[in-house]
Amino acid sequence: MVSVVAIFRGADPIEVTSEALKAIKGDLDFISEERQILIKPNYITAHHPSTGVTTDGRVIEGIIRFLKEHGIDNIVIGEGSGLTNTFEAFRIAELDKVSEKWNVRLMDLNRDSFVEVYPPNPLALRKVKVAKTALESTIISVPKLKVHRLTTVTLGLKNMMGALASKGSMHNGRLNENIVDLASVLKPSLTVIDGIVAGEGHEVSGNPVKMNLIIAGTDPVAVDAIGAAVMGFSPTEIKHLVLAEKKGLGTCRLENIKIIGEPVEKVKRKFNRSLISSFLSQF
Repeated sequence: MVSVVAIFRGADPIEVTSEALKAIKGDLDFISEERQILIKPNYITAHHPSTGVTTDGRVIEGIIRFLKEHGIDNIVIGEGSGLTNTFEAFRIAELDKVSEKWNVRLMDLNRDSFVEVYPPNPLALRKVKVAKTALESTIISVPKLKVHRLTTVTLGLKNMMGALASKGSMHNGRLNENIVDLASVLKPSLTVIDGIVAGEGHEVSGNPVKMNLIIAGTDPVAVDAIGAAVMGFSPTEIKHLVLAEKKGLGTCRLENIKIIGEPVEKVKRKFNRSLISSFLSQF
């Protein structure tokens, strides 16, 4: 089965996000007026999005505008930062203004109620406490396009860690397996990668790379695979993507992904990785 991923490029983050979503509109039948939509950005820190570390608020606004234009009002923006005050991160990304403009609630998932869940057929993660709102919502994962010291890339699947009561518990030597197990209980219905200003080096290095890209699709593994390819990495060398495909969560093989918009070869750039990430890739 072929998965569809949109790659769109443009200088206006709101408009390019909207265009990417319009291109895959036929795949968005999961959207329902009855079920709440959780837009889950990545605010591990309170860095400004221009640093290449955090999700651009304008990308979130593009998603909200698209949803509202299609009659969806039951929307919440939720994140649980691991290294900062979540609402401070929202403010720096100007999501407070987006929230007010579009009448969408902001939520710190760290303050949510947590439910213990048991991933099916776990590779490593036998149980984990997850924010109740994430479990009860249709999830739109909106990660930053950036590299990571331990997992090479940190995109839509890894972004689900922000919904956990304890993020640090995932870093127990089996992070890749844990990411896949978590995705089996918190699988994004739509992933929209913010590649407006991407980040190289490592996940909080603040080494920005201007790309003006949005990558979107409903197969979370395929979208992350294209994100990896755009950064110059072979998706089949990203351990958690290979494991996710084996677990039936999507495809990471480029030959099984149909691109709408810009070809990968036209927009890709070789991203530099931190020394520890390069070292670990040898094992």
